[in-house]
Amino acid sequence: MKIVVVGGFGVGKTTLVRSVSEIRPLNTEETMTRAGEEVDDTSAVGTKTATTVAFDFGRITLDAHNVLYLFGAPGQERFWFLWDRLFSGTLGAVVLVDTRRIADSWYAIDRLEHHGTPFIVACNDFGGPAHTEAEIREALDLGEHVPLVECDARDRSSSKYVLITLIEHLRTQVARATPQALQETPV
Repeated sequence: MKIVVVGGFGVGKTTLVRSVSEIRPLNTEETMTRAGEEVDDTSAVGTKTATTVAFDFGRITLDAHNVLYLFGAPGQERFWFLWDRLFSGTLGAVVLVDTRRIADSWYAIDRLEHHGTPFIVACNDFGGPAHTEAEIREALDLGEHVPLVECDARDRSSSKYVLITLIEHLRTQVARATPQALQETPV
């Protein structure tokens, strides 16, 4: 089962994949250079020294027949062209949000909605100003049907909770769609 973790530049996507993967994650991080400063807005990620340039990959074995494959997408605008390919075959996604920079999440939500990919939103704790759930929902124009959780991407149990929330959301959507699909099937 393929899951994608998306969000703005420096919101913790690589960190989330690293914290929860049972294998040493494959990552395509490269050292940030002065040349990147001309292209990427690094003002909000001052201590960041490396950045994902393709994707991160991790894995979690659920049981003998079910495995979660985690793909962390690059956050810089210049790599967004990769997202459409990463979304192919995806069951669902986590939109990771830094509440200090909520607007950086718009593109991820827009692309997921465009593809019809179910998603949840996880607010990664960077110690910024506290926002209520209603404020975050309003800022992101999120309906009540989209789960919104808080997390610390560095913490394995917190990252697992995010993924469990996504899987439960996907199961709920399948359960809602199944009776409707059965009613629409001609006899």
